[in-house]
Amino acid sequence: MFLCVFALAGIPSWAMAIESLLPKDLPEGWGLIEGPRLYTKKSLFEHIDGQAELYFKYGYQKSVFAIYQHREKPEHQIEMDIYDMGSVLQAFGIFSRFRTGDRPGGIGLDSYFDDHSILFYKGRYFVMLYATEPYPSTMKELVLLVSSRILDPSPSPKEIRFFPTKGLKPGSIQYFSEGLLGHRFLKRGFQGTYIEDEEVKAEINVENQTKVDAKGKGGGEQKEFNLFLAIFKDTENTKKALKAYKDYLIKRGRVQAQTPPRFGANTLRGEDPYKGKVLVVQRGFYLIGIAGFEKEKPAEDSLAEMIKNVN
Repeated sequence: MFLCVFALAGIPSWAMAIESLLPKDLPEGWGLIEGPRLYTKKSLFEHIDGQAELYFKYGYQKSVFAIYQHREKPEHQIEMDIYDMGSVLQAFGIFSRFRTGDRPGGIGLDSYFDDHSILFYKGRYFVMLYATEPYPSTMKELVLLVSSRILDPSPSPKEIRFFPTKGLKPGSIQYFSEGLLGHRFLKRGFQGTYIEDEEVKAEINVENQTKVDAKGKGGGEQKEFNLFLAIFKDTENTKKALKAYKDYLIKRGRVQAQTPPRFGANTLRGEDPYKGKVLVVQRGFYLIGIAGFEKEKPAEDSLAEMIKNVN
């Protein structure tokens, strides 16, 4: 009966009131002391004034907040926020902007753990926990309870899997809803950070990004570069963006006349005043590029592999 009502209303059968995602059976010794507090686009500023604008850029719909407290140690508390970002793409995007490294915990589609906080996303939801004192097992129990209540079956964004695994810095793939690489004309898209070293032999799981050798044979830190994927609504807008990038390089950087033959027409090569060497190729409604590299051959190989993955 309820499934039919949801279907007739155009609402997915797995959709639930966001407050119902909060855990009901709490870990032993813990209790709810504040909330649930519901927020909307109009009221989010009351909760996270300094960060609300970032959430709005990623499609924020609504959220719920609660605080849990240890019964015997009242100064020990855990705050929980659950955000409905409208889609799995936007949920990944906000998650990717907040994680600060690679400490996955195997929760949801991807997660990040540290001593005081846990972040994860699953379906259209982004979940954050913050603890005043380290409680890793309690926090993990709470997020497992939340994750089990999120029934949204959406897979992770397919674009994550376009990025080659060799040399990819774990936890570095991000989705920007606007201003990719700091350029307004590139609009929205993904970028990943790579370690520039021909000796790097790491193969990692792109979904969880769990392993990479970030040192060369000399043991020193390696230079980083970015692979990126800018997304447009159609081929015409993609070509306009490539021209805009070329015009920008002519004015602010440098454009090189020769481009690698293997990438064909609609390829831009030059130097960005802030990003360094760039190589950008148009494929359909994507601009696929590499920025900040020094070694030409490995950079071209990485770009070619990404183009192959996209195709």
